[in-house]
Amino acid sequence: MSDRTLAGQFFDAAIGLLQRVREEEAESITAAGTLLADTVASGGRLFAFGAGHSSLAAQDVVYRAGGLALMNLLAVPGVVGVDVMPATLGSALERVDGLAAAVLDSSPLRSGDALVIISLSGRNALPVEMAMNARALGVKVIGVTSVAYAAETKSRHVSGTYLRDHCDVVLDSKIATGDAELTLDTVPAPFAPASTVVTTALLQAVMATTAGVLADRGIEPPLLRSGNVDGGHEWNGRIFEQYADRIFYRR
Repeated sequence: MSDRTLAGQFFDAAIGLLQRVREEEAESITAAGTLLADTVASGGRLFAFGAGHSSLAAQDVVYRAGGLALMNLLAVPGVVGVDVMPATLGSALERVDGLAAAVLDSSPLRSGDALVIISLSGRNALPVEMAMNARALGVKVIGVTSVAYAAETKSRHVSGTYLRDHCDVVLDSKIATGDAELTLDTVPAPFAPASTVVTTALLQAVMATTAGVLADRGIEPPLLRSGNVDGGHEWNGRIFEQYADRIFYRR
């Protein structure tokens, strides 16, 4: 079997997943976009968190051309990406009880804000406690996860619950347990993960919905322009100044 055929199979799998989330998660996407629009309109701040590769989707909506300027990354040292050495430390930290509480205590999150938590499995202590503690603070939580994991794996949190159990809105990425779309008789393990593709698309659909809801209410969405187009820096400077008290990645 040629590499090109495998590439085609992966694209087919990814497109199939995107079609599923488009059709099956439409209501939840609208709810999530509306929740973020409500937060912006009421003066709240927006944050996104993901650990490991789930952080890629969180980073994709922060300081992004065409994206909402108010989306801030809630970073947890050691779990944001594979730049930590050894990379396995990040996975270990996701399972540490109490880490989420320490992070939130030192973060700018407050009642009235909204937090997007991305965790493919939703089973580790960090995302579960992050959602629980954030809601206790009066923060609205949007969870992006694969609901399949809750049916096929055991929670690693003492409560036995998953991220999906502690959210105001849940977006199901439909990713199968194990996050590998392809198999081959001559390869001993499944391969070709699609969670980043699908999760990123899900969140960009939510961001688009948020912009549309704000516009429908007569509120200019606080969007960023590319710094590589004429006038982009000037546009962004205006947005940064207008919303300086709700943007934390410039401090």
